[in-house]
Amino acid sequence: MTETDILKILSDTGALLTGHFLLRSGLHSNRYFQAALVMQHTGAAAQLCGVLADQFRGLDIETVISPAVGGIVVGQEVGRQLGVRAIFAEKDEESNLLLRRGFSLRPGEKVLVAEDVVTKGGRVQQTVDLVRACGAEVVGIAVVVDRSDGSLDFGAPLKSLLTLELATYATDECPMCGQGLPIDKPGSK
Repeated sequence: MTETDILKILSDTGALLTGHFLLRSGLHSNRYFQAALVMQHTGAAAQLCGVLADQFRGLDIETVISPAVGGIVVGQEVGRQLGVRAIFAEKDEESNLLLRRGFSLRPGEKVLVAEDVVTKGGRVQQTVDLVRACGAEVVGIAVVVDRSDGSLDFGAPLKSLLTLELATYATDECPMCGQGLPIDKPGSK
């Protein structure tokens, strides 16, 4: 699957949005990736996550773990494609990630971390830290879209389907604000 094919799927499902957006960081952007809009289409999710899973075949992965909520569908589908179990980590009251619902990892278990999108890497790093705290081994990080600047280092290979470099602006420098365009806050919070 080419980058053009992936962009077409994201565009066709409405997952790659154009407008005036307020990001979680407080910055503004004229483009936004909303992974849930592509993942709701099971055929597209299977196709994209299959390509992502292929990048990690042969690593003897035993479990795929995702941070809730955005990564759950990605982790479930990547796990299905690899033929392994898929679990997720949830936030506690202080926004720390932990395992609940009877999920556990054993020392030495080979684990793949799966997420929908990574920008600054906070939730992925928390998930990696959780896996390592259990004594399990992080063999890789699988993300649908990488919005980072390439500086993230989780101590395991990070592979994505697509790298998106989306322009961001401080409020006082935002051209959409200058045009008086209404702002949308589409994030998961």
